[in-house]
Amino acid sequence: MQTILGAGGAIGTELAKALPKYTRDIRLVSRKPQKVNDTDQLFSADLTKAAEVETAVAGSEIAYLTVGLPYQIKVWETTWPLVMQNVVKACLKHKCKLVFFDNIYMYDGSYLNPITEDLPIKPPSKKGAVRAKVVEILEQAQEEGLQALIARAADFYGPGIKAVSVLTETVFQPLSEGKPANWLGKLKYKHSYTYTPDAGKATALLGNTPDAYCEVWHLPTAKNPPTGQEWIEQIAAALGVKAKSRVAGRTMVGILGLFMPVMREIKEMMYQNEQDYVFNSDKFEKHFDFQPTSYQDGIQAIVKQDYS
Repeated sequence: MQTILGAGGAIGTELAKALPKYTRDIRLVSRKPQKVNDTDQLFSADLTKAAEVETAVAGSEIAYLTVGLPYQIKVWETTWPLVMQNVVKACLKHKCKLVFFDNIYMYDGSYLNPITEDLPIKPPSKKGAVRAKVVEILEQAQEEGLQALIARAADFYGPGIKAVSVLTETVFQPLSEGKPANWLGKLKYKHSYTYTPDAGKATALLGNTPDAYCEVWHLPTAKNPPTGQEWIEQIAAALGVKAKSRVAGRTMVGILGLFMPVMREIKEMMYQNEQDYVFNSDKFEKHFDFQPTSYQDGIQAIVKQDYS
């Protein structure tokens, strides 16, 4: 049995699509799980409740933690450590391996070009501090015998994820409606995005590769990312519209935060948009001979599925 804790989100769904290559016994766990494959087992659980997590993990060989929490620091500070504690305890009890889908918030914000697995853990934000804390909980559990690995992605984009992709909400959606794209930070900086179908396939592959455990892996992400201006131009061309844009810098985001809660949450992360953000996945690509989807192909797939 392979179990996805936090099924139903952008990554959990792509992971569920990829797992049948390795097993027919797939359990999807969330508050309201829905089948991705015909043979999926559905299990309703609240990951903040230890007993429910323990039952959800029972009988599993591998558990994948892909849950996404509301993008609010107060929620993150109280809920993320609790979820990770519940999951590692359940995995230790049932001798289940753990694959943790992570982001890069815990890395030192001074080193974003290139972003590699060996960067210092020195979070420049409150959200980054939370991510560092949950990784610490996982590492402590490894010392107690947990077999685990960390799969990290850049910001991500992909077909069918309109509600959770910044790139979709700020560029694809407004351009498709004839409005200007809204770019956070300066247009001159490069910005990597991980393609969600690649992330799902790669996470499944890592989970089913015994020698991948006890390591951190950056998931396959195309090289030579476009600048903000190039993202807008390429997406506009694929949509067949003019490449109109407006920029929201730190000051503007701060002002918008007075009226829009999500902008208050984004402000502390603006350092990622004020310099080149170039994600490196050479380790994974070389080890598994995996070629990430190009940005051009990724953009075309999104336009074809979501805007045709």
